[in-house]
Amino acid sequence: MSAVKKIKSVATDPRFVLVMLMLVVVTVAADAQNIDSGIQAITKSTDALKKYIPVVTKLCYALAGIVAVVGAISVYIKMNNEEQDVKKSIMMIVGACIFLVAAAQALPLFFGL
Repeated sequence: MSAVKKIKSVATDPRFVLVMLMLVVVTVAADAQNIDSGIQAITKSTDALKKYIPVVTKLCYALAGIVAVVGAISVYIKMNNEEQDVKKSIMMIVGACIFLVAAAQALPLFFGL
């Protein structure tokens, strides 16, 4: 008898299938019993994320300031060169700054702070 035929005969044996099914059920039941550790892990990671929120908020404000300063310099250069898309550049820079400030304001609300 070849090895493949032996494996097929064992895999189709009803006793083997029943034992494997019982092992799967017992393993799933054993994993499902310890839900408290999962809740504690999620709570711990949520608390760790909440500690980062003030730092990320300040970072968003700093990025908005940098975008505003660099954008103002860019607009000044475009105005001196008499380029046509100055208005478009101003709107893009103002939009980026508004987005960064709004994101910094909304970030704590996502985590319930």
